[in-house]
Amino acid sequence: MNFILEALLEAFALILSLDPEVFSIVFLSLWVAISATIIAALLGIPLAYIVATKEFPGKQGLITVFNTLMALPTVVVGLFTYSFLSRKGPLGFLELLFTPSGIIIGDVIIAFPLIVGLTIAAVHAVDPRAKVTAVSLGASRRQVSLTILKEARFGLMAALFNGFGRVVAEVGSAIMLGGNIRGYTRTVTTAIALETSKGEFAFAMALGIILLLVALMVNFAFRKLQVSSGR
Repeated sequence: MNFILEALLEAFALILSLDPEVFSIVFLSLWVAISATIIAALLGIPLAYIVATKEFPGKQGLITVFNTLMALPTVVVGLFTYSFLSRKGPLGFLELLFTPSGIIIGDVIIAFPLIVGLTIAAVHAVDPRAKVTAVSLGASRRQVSLTILKEARFGLMAALFNGFGRVVAEVGSAIMLGGNIRGYTRTVTTAIALETSKGEFAFAMALGIILLLVALMVNFAFRKLQVSSGR
């Protein structure tokens, strides 16, 4: 018990002293996670809207695929992405392996099916009368789409925050694609794994506490947006 207490005290001391190494790791993690979430959203939301509102052969099968990929193990993503980005892979010439960009690519692949799956569910949940009303008022196709997405805004926000939460806390893909290089590709989760294996429990615990605080702030922001959007 004393060991845990001492580690906690040291962890809080590192946080309160604004230890530069701790916060450089945190800032990199946030930048990577936010970048990946934005890219996945820009790609995923339009696709999800099309899938949800159009009828075509194989639609239900495609939705099933996206729902299955929502639980895709991050190490599997890391493995396949590594094979493409390695020097022997088809994208090796881009030299993205063991870079923050490489981690972002892996995180985009992780977040993409989650955002698509949740967005499809959100659009499906919109009252069909919203589209009928918009069309009867002479709305263009673009305006109809924006109306439906506005009605699905709570689901869209949930998709974005869940996508962010999934990538900011993942470790398997980040280690494989980033290499856990100090000062360059070391994220919060990969640093926690490394420091724990080295016996640096205070440093690992400080990062763990910050990661929990980030998760708390994200959920708090989501709740505030829900309240403000519902007014």
